[in-house]
Order: sequence, then structure tokens, then C-alpha cells
Amino acid sequence: MTEDPFVAHRGLLFTMAYELLGSAAEAEDVVQETWIRWDALGEAARDEVVASRAFLVRMVTRKALDRLRANSRRREQYVGEWLPEPVLTAPDVADDVELAESVSFAMLTVLETLNPTERAVFVLREVFDVPYAEIADALDKSQAAVRQIGHRAREHVAARRPRMEVSPREQEEVVERFLAAVAGGDLQGLLDALAPDVVLVADGGGIAQAIRLPVAGAKKVANLLRTFPKFGAGASLVPITLNGAPAVKVVGIDDGFDTAISFAVEGGLITRIFAVRNPAKLSGLDVEATLSR
Repeated sequence: MTEDPFVAHRGLLFTMAYELLGSAAEAEDVVQETWIRWDALGEAARDEVVASRAFLVRMVTRKALDRLRANSRRREQYVGEWLPEPVLTAPDVADDVELAESVSFAMLTVLETLNPTERAVFVLREVFDVPYAEIADALDKSQAAVRQIGHRAREHVAARRPRMEVSPREQEEVVERFLAAVAGGDLQGLLDALAPDVVLVADGGGIAQAIRLPVAGAKKVANLLRTFPKFGAGASLVPITLNGAPAVKVVGIDDGFDTAISFAVEGGLITRIFAVRNPAKLSGLDVEATLSR
């Protein structure tokens, strides 16, 4: 029996929706909405779809774009910094370098600086290699317009994307040094792991306590982080893999809210720290997300 195209491409559809939205919960909603529409076609109609992958990609793209545009105002009213929702991933996601980079926190925050249409074109073309004709069909635009949008989006991303040319093992070693320094309150150890211009961004969503503005500079970030033991005697650091890279979950903090921390590493040093404390964005970290291209 032939596998249903939706089932065959589900991992791709979720990954695509997640990269478009930066929210695993909303990506899952989009995938479910797509399934409902796909199933409603009926078996005969589904069998007549010649290019099922392109058909499903078009549906997911349009639904995700509708949500992305609707989210714009809510993002403007968000309390403090907005960060993507982290997803728990298997360590082997890092084996696909392009996929791991595309779902990294560093890249997702860059994608947030694109407008919805630019983001859709960039993700579909640069990450998933969708033909321009299919992108144009999904966006109801001409191929010429899509190519122009894609060129503009590539230039925008290229100017801001992180240079994460490190192996998974190198990144893991840097993060391990960082975690050991934080756990021990070792100021010099923290400084040795951080780039001079490191930036820490935290997202509490107005619910959990978090710094409202990014903190820049190794000394400022280190002084902030080395107070970790004061959060509570029962607090602990749990190494996990988030978005295809080594990360950590901090549990047992006195205020009752956990924290998921992701990193960007360049040249053997941590250049960005992303701390998600908004509990609405941490509810799905018990199950590994299936990511694929």
C-alpha cells in the first residue's frame, strides 16, 4: 500500500511551518489544518493530485503566511524581547549542517527581521530548494517578482546571519565550558567562554522574570550569569539539544519558571545567548520534534 503523501511529507511540512513562524505550537496547528483540508478532498481527488509535495507545500505556506501576518501586531505589543519557541531535537539533526543552521536560534532571529513575504521566499528557496515557479504559485506572484524578493531577502540575511562554521563537537565543548563556569560561579571561566561582544537576550513574555532589553559585553553578561547559584539551592542545569545544537534547560529556579538557553558559537567563543523563560514556549520540550528537508 502506497504511503499517504501527507504522512510521507509531514516532517518537511512541520519544519517549513516552524521556520516560517518561529513557533512550534503554531506550526503544528498549521500542519493539522493542512491535514484536515487534505483529508477532506477525498481519496479520489487526492489520487488525482500529480505533484502532491508541491500541493501540500503550497497549502502550508499560505496558512503559515496568514498567521505570520496576523502575528505582526501581537509581536509589536509583546512584553520584552520576543524569541522563537525552542524545539527539542535529536543530536543527529546537527549532521545535516544546512538544516541545523536553518532552525538555529541565531538564524530564526534573523528571519524575524524579514517581512512575511521575504521570509517565505527565503525559507522555501534557500532552505527547501522549492522551484521559483512553485513559490510564485504559493504566493500568487510572478516568478520575476519572487526572484527579486528572494534576492533582497538573501542580501538582508547575508548581512546579519551568524558565521557558525564550527563542528557540533566544537560547539558542544564550548557550551560545556560555559555550563561548568556558570554552575561554579567562575567569573574568569565565563569570560574565557564568551566573545567580547557577546549579547544575551531573554524572553519572559511578561509572565516570568526576565531582562527586558538585550545585555551586551562579556563582563556584563558574565556578571549577570554568575549569580545563577543564588536562584535557589534546588536549581540545576540539564544539558539538552535544542534546534539541532547543544543547549541547556534550567529547572528548579525559585520563581517556579524553567529556562531554555540556546547559544551561537563563533571562533570557539559564545557570541549570542538566547534565554527563553516564557512558559507558553516551553510546554513542548518533553517530545522530540521531527525535522526534515
